[in-house]
Amino acid sequence: MDAMLAEFGLTRIAWQVLNVIGDAGQIAETDILAALAANADAATLTAAIDTVHTDGWATRPAPGQLALTTGGNRRLTTVASRVDAFRELSTSGISPEEYRTAVRVLERMTHHLESTNTQPKNS
Repeated sequence: MDAMLAEFGLTRIAWQVLNVIGDAGQIAETDILAALAANADAATLTAAIDTVHTDGWATRPAPGQLALTTGGNRRLTTVASRVDAFRELSTSGISPEEYRTAVRVLERMTHHLESTNTQPKNS
């Protein structure tokens, strides 16, 4: 997915930031950080927020607030159609229940790795 999104100058996290902004219309940066905290750390999310702002996808209509630009809305629609096609291809032949199960398992695996020290110990 990152390779497909890279064609648009996005990462998966930046894509998620854009969707949160698009769903809200206008949203506080702190609310974006809270909404996506399970997906990335604050530094990664802040960098993604800066990217979508710098690249003209979003504007700051008030301090600490973000909203999509007109061009950002148009571009988001284009990217969404590509993401939908990607998701359809990647889930072909997988039932909705199987998909939900896979996502839950992957989330648990990620949580385990993030919450434990995964560095090898010196003997």
